[in-house]
Amino acid sequence: MSACGALVLHAYLLSDLILSNSGQNLSILNVASLISFIIATITTGLMFKMRVWVLLPVVYSFSAINVAASTLLPGAFITHLEANPEVLLHISLALFSYATLMIATLYAIQLAWLDYQLKSKKRLVINPNVPPLMAVERQLFNIILIGEILLTLTLLTGFFFVHDILAQGKAHKAVLSALAWVVYGVLLWGHYRSGWRGRRVIWISIVGAFLLTLAYFGSRFVREVIIAS
Repeated sequence: MSACGALVLHAYLLSDLILSNSGQNLSILNVASLISFIIATITTGLMFKMRVWVLLPVVYSFSAINVAASTLLPGAFITHLEANPEVLLHISLALFSYATLMIATLYAIQLAWLDYQLKSKKRLVINPNVPPLMAVERQLFNIILIGEILLTLTLLTGFFFVHDILAQGKAHKAVLSALAWVVYGVLLWGHYRSGWRGRRVIWISIVGAFLLTLAYFGSRFVREVIIAS
């Protein structure tokens, strides 16, 4: 109940930060807070079907940090998505694809921790909240597959609906997102065709997440944080 209450409060704060009479304020901190809200909402919903309790402290901590930063360090990047519903669709898909693949990254890190515990022959504390290694790996690839589908739709809607997607200052987003799409596609192919698992899967997942983060936040961070300061 406390988690649900926190999510409701987070949603209320986000609506106050993003929605205004002049448009939608999609500053880098507001977008980061929105993504952390999506991740927290999804993981909270998953905890009833999957044992994701181990991830919840990390997810909720990042969510709290992001909402505090967006509240205390306000920025401005006003858009008018109500006049461009197709762009709203593209942005929504981008946010959900990024959030889904970040959850996959958390799963990959959890997988690395479990693998380390087993290989170092350390005794894992018997805890129903700690899932089996194979279950985590299976869930990881299911989440990556969903994220890859969403990322595919993001790229397609971007090329169809965002007419200046390859313009100067924006082309790197499309290129890096496409590279991340290739990375995740290779990872899925390698797993289902050649049985890839273990450290290779973990590192490729992290590389894909890094490319997506650069695509979504790289130029915005330079423009809104470094240059503006």
